[in-house]
Amino acid sequence: MTSPGVQPIARFGGGRRHALLPVLLPVLLAATLATACGTGSEEAADGAGVLRILAGSEIKDLEPLLQRAEREAGVQVKLTYTGTLDGAEQVASGRADGSLDATWFSSNRYLSLIDGAQAKLSTQTKIMVSPVVLGLNPAKAIELGWKDKPVTWADIATAAKDGRFSFGMTNPASSNSGFSALVGVAAALADADGALSAEQVASVTPRLKEFFSAQRLTAGSSGWLADAFARDSRVDGMVNYESVLLSGGRPLTLVYPGDGVVSADYPLTLLASAPEAKKTLYGKLTAWLRTPAVQKEIMTGTNRRPIAGGVPLDQRFGTAQLIELPFPNRRSTADELIATYLNQVRVPPETRFVLDTSGSMKGERIAALRQALVALTGADTSASGAFTRFSNRESVTMIPFSGSPRGPVPFTVPAGDPAPVLADIKRFAEGLDAAGGTAIFDSLKAAYDQPVTPGHYSSIVLMTDGENTDGTNYADFETYYRSLPEERRHTPTFVVLFGESDVEEMRRVAELTGGAVFDARSTSLTGVFKEIRGYQ
Repeated sequence: MTSPGVQPIARFGGGRRHALLPVLLPVLLAATLATACGTGSEEAADGAGVLRILAGSEIKDLEPLLQRAEREAGVQVKLTYTGTLDGAEQVASGRADGSLDATWFSSNRYLSLIDGAQAKLSTQTKIMVSPVVLGLNPAKAIELGWKDKPVTWADIATAAKDGRFSFGMTNPASSNSGFSALVGVAAALADADGALSAEQVASVTPRLKEFFSAQRLTAGSSGWLADAFARDSRVDGMVNYESVLLSGGRPLTLVYPGDGVVSADYPLTLLASAPEAKKTLYGKLTAWLRTPAVQKEIMTGTNRRPIAGGVPLDQRFGTAQLIELPFPNRRSTADELIATYLNQVRVPPETRFVLDTSGSMKGERIAALRQALVALTGADTSASGAFTRFSNRESVTMIPFSGSPRGPVPFTVPAGDPAPVLADIKRFAEGLDAAGGTAIFDSLKAAYDQPVTPGHYSSIVLMTDGENTDGTNYADFETYYRSLPEERRHTPTFVVLFGESDVEEMRRVAELTGGAVFDARSTSLTGVFKEIRGYQ
């Protein structure tokens, strides 16, 4: 087996991918937003010349290119963004039939494992390639002796166990880059020469725990992880798509493990339910996307490798030979691997919920909040719901507030049977009631006053349906926040807009703390809470 070793790179300036801002609105995150990439009215967007595609947020950087597809290929593209697991469930259940014509995820591997999913899919056309690899600060790569030297995932795991470097990676339950990385590491450590099995997952769990002991950043999307990594000089590297590593704000040395990788191949996939006219559009679009000129533009503009022949590979990809690692061939194995990561392997999260229970939350709003929290205790039995429940070993603190913050209510989900504590959280959520004013910033300060366990993921969710009416204001909070010790300032706040939230003020909170904004004003609060779990 060839050991490609490490490829040093220079920071690539031209054709940078569209970086995600620290504040993300549901245009990138929610599963319900549709974006028309062509021109014309909404009527035209749903007409005969439109191909309606359910896509992962990774595809968003292709929008400028896709806007030309109507002129050059005769196809107007309408993208609806969703998460990988939610999208897979939507297709497999048949909910996409009739309203969508195709899918475009970074990979179809998980989707193909779901019972009945294959019958929902027709033609699949791979458009581009990006392997999931490790990017390190150049000085750290030299310190580890990994520059111009063969490296394996086992070498990386040993260095992680010894605390010699730290890294960030997306949540495997939310993002394909994290899922691909998890599969790759597990398959390599198990020395699997065929499809990864549940027995092999169990056998390598101790090694996986060693590997992920060095993880210091998590995220629900590859782009957001890249932005968080660029802001956090404490973290040495990132496991992500090669394309993201090449496009980041910090120069990195890319490590291509010699025992193999898992690559995204971005298959544009026609749904079996698509009418004949849409099949014709699909053929036109895929043929256009695979022309040498467009393939080269994809390579230069997004840092992904061309899939079609006739396009020379740019030198920034190096000369490493990519060896593809085996993937699970059973959904139960893939689900077991994700569950093992969440409940046994990863660094445990510390999660604080700052919850508006003011008088304006009475009625349907407080009922929606109760439902959203109860869903995180395991009441949502869908695949995405199972992976967004409060995980084993997680510390959860609830801080309800109205005219002032109430005392923090802590819960710790045990490593063993989580059911009793999850039931306690459910009872707490069902007992929430609404009355009084709205002390947003005093309550947020109460969350930041909570101690942080070194090495854990710490995050805050702030949900409010209105403007601050009691206690200190934003300026006071900003002064307080900037005076905090550094380790507490690294706790991001994920803001949920609801009702009549002050959008500008909440955006400033998210920007200040390195968090993100999620908009639940026109969509399900339960769905938004699930989405945030990918970042915790």
